[in-house]
Amino acid sequence: MNTVACYKITPDNQDVAVAPDGSIDLAHAAMVLGEYDLMAIEEAAKVAEATEGRAVLLTAGGEALGDTKLVKAALSRGASELYSVSDPALADADAFQTATVLAATLGKMEYDLVICGEGSADRYEQQVGSLLGSLLGLPVVNAVSSIEPRDGSVVVERALENEVEVLEVALPAVVSVTTDINLPRIPQLKDILAAGKKPVTTWTLDEVGGLPSACVETVSVKAPGNVERKKVVYESGSAENVGELAANIRASL
Repeated sequence: MNTVACYKITPDNQDVAVAPDGSIDLAHAAMVLGEYDLMAIEEAAKVAEATEGRAVLLTAGGEALGDTKLVKAALSRGASELYSVSDPALADADAFQTATVLAATLGKMEYDLVICGEGSADRYEQQVGSLLGSLLGLPVVNAVSSIEPRDGSVVVERALENEVEVLEVALPAVVSVTTDINLPRIPQLKDILAAGKKPVTTWTLDEVGGLPSACVETVSVKAPGNVERKKVVYESGSAENVGELAANIRASL
């Protein structure tokens, strides 16, 4: 089974700062593999191992994609090859733009199953996987917590609010996986060294059909302001205290 894991390069959350005006300061933030995408990469490698198939990686973004350390960090996790679309215009692409570029790139590749993370580590809009499946005209399932490959299909589990849903999905298909699906491997030195020898194919935007117009206009991105606590404590769950708590909540809305 040919499996493709999609990932995104994002700023390291530990390096993100908040400016005095509340805006997000990324000036000193290092770029890293998206933390939710690590599960997608790991699961693609596991599916490939279970089916004696092939796992490859796909990414689209800005110039940071060419960073050798980031390339090795991705390829040291079990995949055999990396495909990327690099252009400065993709550094701030919205979900629809990203999904469109990924869909066009997948049209140049062979695959049975496409795996995405549940959301990106920076925006966490949880839209790219569903948009990608729709653009490709393929079955798409999100919130997947387990994948069992079969002949011509995969059986997936979705952990819903009060139950676990089990679905058999015909291939080719697109799935978005949750953080519960696996524990990503920690690459060893030999894996990192081997990653430097794996093939990397990079396309330009023009080679995959260009970039569609953005669907969303970002006006500003600001951190939420601090809200001072009310410091009201109820010592017991008596009917009187519950009623007073409810009244205070309603008054604050």
